[in-house]
Amino acid sequence: MKAPVGTGLPRLPKNPTMRAVVERFEVMDDRLAQVLREKSGAERLRIGDQMFSFARDLIANSVRAAHPQWDEGRIAKETARRLSHGAV
Repeated sequence: MKAPVGTGLPRLPKNPTMRAVVERFEVMDDRLAQVLREKSGAERLRIGDQMFSFARDLIANSVRAAHPQWDEGRIAKETARRLSHGAV
């Protein structure tokens, strides 16, 4: 499927029951890749853990703000569901 000129998006299929799938791939900057290569495995794991904790806290705070009547257990369950894309 060719994209319309200048939009950067795929042309929508003529069949309305089909949906276009837009995929985006982000490429890491070469300088950042080099910095990460120079870190030890433990340092990279620590960074990943901090990123996960930040994402979990961000989602939990969003759920808490959207549902102030929920208790912490329900917020934790919803946070886990969102982090796992519904697998939990």
